[in-house]
Amino acid sequence: NGGHKNGGANRSPRASPKPKNGGTNGGANGGHNGASTAYAFDDEPMQFGGTVGALFIMLFSHALLYYLYLSLELHGGALFVPTELSRYAAFLAEHAVPTASEVGVYAAFIALQTFLALVLPGLVLPGLPVRSLGGKRLDYNCNGWAAWVVTQLIVASLHFSGTFSVEWAADHYGALLTTMVCTGDAVALAVYAAGFLPRVPGEGHAGAFRRERMTGSHVYDFFMGASLNPRFGGPRAGGLDIKMWAEVRVSWITLFLLTLSAATKAASERGGEVGASFWIMLMAHWLYTNACVKGEECIITTWDIAHEKWGWMLCFWNLAGVPILYTWNCMYLLKHPAAAVPGGAAAAAVLFVLYLCAYFVWDTANSQKNYFRLVLNGTYKPRPWYIFPQLPWKVVQKPAYIRTKAGTPLLVDGWWKNARKIHYTMDICFALCWGLVCGTTHFLPYFYFCFFTGFITHRASRDHERCAAKYGDDWRKYTQMVPYVLIPGVW
Repeated sequence: NGGHKNGGANRSPRASPKPKNGGTNGGANGGHNGASTAYAFDDEPMQFGGTVGALFIMLFSHALLYYLYLSLELHGGALFVPTELSRYAAFLAEHAVPTASEVGVYAAFIALQTFLALVLPGLVLPGLPVRSLGGKRLDYNCNGWAAWVVTQLIVASLHFSGTFSVEWAADHYGALLTTMVCTGDAVALAVYAAGFLPRVPGEGHAGAFRRERMTGSHVYDFFMGASLNPRFGGPRAGGLDIKMWAEVRVSWITLFLLTLSAATKAASERGGEVGASFWIMLMAHWLYTNACVKGEECIITTWDIAHEKWGWMLCFWNLAGVPILYTWNCMYLLKHPAAAVPGGAAAAAVLFVLYLCAYFVWDTANSQKNYFRLVLNGTYKPRPWYIFPQLPWKVVQKPAYIRTKAGTPLLVDGWWKNARKIHYTMDICFALCWGLVCGTTHFLPYFYFCFFTGFITHRASRDHERCAAKYGDDWRKYTQMVPYVLIPGVW
């Protein structure tokens, strides 16, 4: 199929390598064959420091969100030592305890996203074979883009008709924070408990809340999750896969709506002017949300869906951590009208262009990797013409890849011949831009950049260890051909 290139790389994804011993699935960027999955190791070691590490992360995550909120409201967005505990408790009790209003609005939003996920048409694609289900593939109705469009239309109609102002979310930010935190915890607990309920026989319930890869430590298992594919409605499309729904619909759409709320409130307070910083953030968060929903079919082959169980880690951060942490800079801009990109309007224009360049690399790199998987998996379907934007070079024609003894290939073409985690690099660039729009007065606008860089490099090391164990000598060959992890020519 095109011969060999670069010491064993092969061309054309249309001929997928034959699986060995029934096939395996997964890999850093390869395709998927056979009836079992290498994403799930039976002897997978504990991650994140085990039970103690999981408990610390859960406690720290809650404290972090409230620390950032208190900094924003009481310390001008600056770092502070939390010594005035009684003052902070009183402030949170007054401003961050949800009422029926916040709970009701958030519940309505969740109900809307659930309804849209269940009823709107979309690309129906099978996921990867699930090892614990004997190789069964679960269907996914990828209608996230349609839900995103409908949501924007509803929000615009409510706002411009005077029925419900977009500014409401910024005005109730503290109470919404607590609402999302409590929802994330409650859903994680409910899904974990459901894994221990007796399962009803039948295809409609196969794997819906099945316990997998449990360690015996309830703290760690709650953190990592009990079920890989929690869903309602059975394996066929028409049901609701909770994990993908929360990761794609709730986290990113909530993020954009919070950003839009902050920008709208800023405009109303500043005579319609919001400044270049807010425009950059609106563009950034709209593009990010739009990319996730328009490429939802690519997400079904990712590590989060195929390997990570739906535990507190993913649940809390999808429902609360991502929307709050990612939009903190927007709330900072709302509180600091003078905050701006260092260097003035010219620097802001350069940052705007550089951001679009980074977005192009990020979007097309993700598309190249995941379309490569879908083609080899035999589940590729082109996106409808009306889904915007469809960027050039989103698919590498006849890409070079390495055949492996594990049965799944490793892509060494397109953006992926330059660095093994080049999409992570672009994500880090995004985070830096979100800090730069806030100026350089305080450190906390750059906290997410530092936090995310540490998190994503740790995730890259987890992936490296997993792939080294899976591919062996083929992984060494791959790392020789693509020696750089994040920055081509540097690291």
